[in-house]
Amino acid sequence: MRLSSTASILGWTGLAICAVHERQADQPLVDSASLQGQITKDNLEANLVKLADVATANGGNRAFGYPGYAASVEYVLGRVSSIPGTRTWTQDFPATFASELRANLTVNSAALPVYGLSQSPATPSEGVTAQLAAGPEGAAACAAASYADLDVAGKIVLVREALCPGYRDGYHAGVMKPAAAAGAVAVLVINDFALNLTAGTLGPADDGTYVPTGFVNKYIGDPLRARLVAGEELTTTFWEDLYVDSRVTQNVFAETEGGDAENVIVLGAHLDSVAWGPGINDNGSGVSLLVELFLALSKFRVNNKIRFAWWGAEERGLLGSRHYVNNLGAAEADTILAYLNFDMVSRGYYGVFDGNGASYGVPAPPGSDVIQELFTADFAAKGVSVTAARFTNGSDYASFWQVLGKPIGGLHTGTGSAQDPCYHQECDGITNPDVDQLTVNAKTTAHVLSVLAVNGTDLVKGTAADGLLKRSRDEVRDIATTEELDDDHHHC
Repeated sequence: MRLSSTASILGWTGLAICAVHERQADQPLVDSASLQGQITKDNLEANLVKLADVATANGGNRAFGYPGYAASVEYVLGRVSSIPGTRTWTQDFPATFASELRANLTVNSAALPVYGLSQSPATPSEGVTAQLAAGPEGAAACAAASYADLDVAGKIVLVREALCPGYRDGYHAGVMKPAAAAGAVAVLVINDFALNLTAGTLGPADDGTYVPTGFVNKYIGDPLRARLVAGEELTTTFWEDLYVDSRVTQNVFAETEGGDAENVIVLGAHLDSVAWGPGINDNGSGVSLLVELFLALSKFRVNNKIRFAWWGAEERGLLGSRHYVNNLGAAEADTILAYLNFDMVSRGYYGVFDGNGASYGVPAPPGSDVIQELFTADFAAKGVSVTAARFTNGSDYASFWQVLGKPIGGLHTGTGSAQDPCYHQECDGITNPDVDQLTVNAKTTAHVLSVLAVNGTDLVKGTAADGLLKRSRDEVRDIATTEELDDDHHHC
């Protein structure tokens, strides 16, 4: 008998559902010991080697807008696709690409290291030559009134970075705009941390008030400021050339077919590096951890659906995770039970996010404390000392918290020079990660995932998506008024 097309579709759908149920029935329910047993140091390290090879073959990086990112997407898809009982897909989204690799600085004819900032306008082809002037210090740098008694018109202003009202940490438009309003022809921002950074941004797109802006690291900026304070005149030439366009990039997803689709646990790690290095700790380590967890979990049955996300363009402002969250419908957002984030997990301390707020006084949504305790208890059982990691909205958990109000948690091993001296640098290659530490982190995450996959709804209560009303905001708010670099995935 010839079936109608609708009947055929329903029939095939029913067969597919039956096949999923049969596969699940043949699999054991996931448990901690069994899932941890599937995680091996060799497999975690093999992923890191492949990602390092991707960077080597593609200009030394895996950054958004460059061939290395597309190759990283293909690598992850190749590892997680076509696994029985799972499904994978990509999500395209547009993002502004700005190549800020070309910038030069001379002070009294001496060449000094300088880096361009994304969203900055370019200088004229000959650069900008003017006297260097010291801007206000601290929070005063954020206020136009602070320039009332400073003669900066027609000069290049040297100003220390500050966390300005209305801007995320690491967004430097807040200190640039007051200087520009006072007549500065260019601005140099001092990175105020001991770690030498190579990437940064002004933040929001140019609203017509921007002037060419670069940044110098502390070891350059502090001596320059001291010379200005001592009264020395410094003739400065700053040149910056930026190529800006819009490019389409991708998030990658993989999830279990089984498990309650009304209670989804999402695990995420950003897939991109900065343009200045391979990004093997930041964040090949998180990428590898999720790949191996996904492959291990595919051998088991779960009560709650588990979704894995590899985010694009995180280093450009958390763009992939923001796009995903801001394009969820309310009904789909309701199904997300919790979000776990893994951004740099192979070098530094064993950092567990401070879900209960006991360490930093900023509790995350209810249920985050439960996630924190699951991690810390397992580390304690392994004899591992834990450091509380601060939630600063510096990584992809931000939108799940600030827009959706979901319980959040995860691991982060720190970005300070003591934790990773190669952070955002060329030396973040295959020799940078501590694979033993990555293995411990992956096994503890396997424990936490096994608990949430089976009993998550008993431990963490679902939240409605009324928080989606917040999604019209251009930026999620910053939580800490001051940031400690070793607890923040910091973007200069």
